[in-house]
Amino acid sequence: MKTFERDPFTWRYPAVEPFNSGFLTVSNLHTVYYEESGNPKGRPIVFVHGGPGGGTEPKHRQFFSPDLYRIILFDQRGCGKSTPFASLEENTTWDLVSDMEKIRTHLGLEKWHVFGGSWGSTLSLAYAQKHSERVSALILRGIFLLRKREIDWFYQDGASRIFPDAWEPYEKAIPLKERNDYLTAYHKRLTSSDEKVRAEACKAWSVWEGSVSKLYPDASFIDHYSQPDFALAFARIECHYFVNKGFLKSDDQLLQDVSKIRHVPGVIVQGRYDVVCPMDSAWALHRAWPEAELVTVWDAGHAAGEPSLCRALIAATDRFAHL
Repeated sequence: MKTFERDPFTWRYPAVEPFNSGFLTVSNLHTVYYEESGNPKGRPIVFVHGGPGGGTEPKHRQFFSPDLYRIILFDQRGCGKSTPFASLEENTTWDLVSDMEKIRTHLGLEKWHVFGGSWGSTLSLAYAQKHSERVSALILRGIFLLRKREIDWFYQDGASRIFPDAWEPYEKAIPLKERNDYLTAYHKRLTSSDEKVRAEACKAWSVWEGSVSKLYPDASFIDHYSQPDFALAFARIECHYFVNKGFLKSDDQLLQDVSKIRHVPGVIVQGRYDVVCPMDSAWALHRAWPEAELVTVWDAGHAAGEPSLCRALIAATDRFAHL
């Protein structure tokens, strides 16, 4: 068998191609794209992407040893290759949790490791708390618990004071009289029947997040967030979820239900200077789940692709490969 060697700087594994991919019908409306790469007999691990609405990319396979892992990626409803694109209908946290179970069953897996960052950490927690018997380990990054304080920090007032230059285009997209509630103002535009209005709002929303996700500015990263197709699904689906409070039963549901997963081995990887999902959420999760190791990365922001975050995440996947 070929042995794959990691990049000496980021520790990323070499690019690999899927050995299996397809579309799974998960409702009368939605089909979800999934793929498998790496070792068909390896430890199953599912990558839960961010957003919601971010979709997967080939580079996401590179957090895992292709020798040791059966690597599963999927595009959540409405984004990536899943259809219908950018759809908000039948698109809730619990629909996505159900989709993950359908993928696991479809692939004939008894249990799998779950790896998720940012919104992916939210969905990973929601899934694990509902189906803890199917989760053999959790590797989480950039913790987002979908509480009102987290939404307000990033979309109303907080991060704006650290990045006023990046905030300005986001702010200017909304008339002064509506700026007391950016979330509602953006939701109105992102669901508008006017394509031009939607496009302008999508770009402003998406570029704001792309502009502040890394500790050091990255023009190519920001450009990716500005691409019309990416921004359309990313902005619409994110705002839809946040306006609806993540479809959770309470503001702190994910913290309240941590008792359901405390027996599951876990690692929490958090960039110290993460402005998108600040450190206090990772700390709150760790305090509720002390059995999980908290790894604080002192020279990183939010983006999983930052070298020091890559190294911490891959150290965790390497360690958990034999669980």
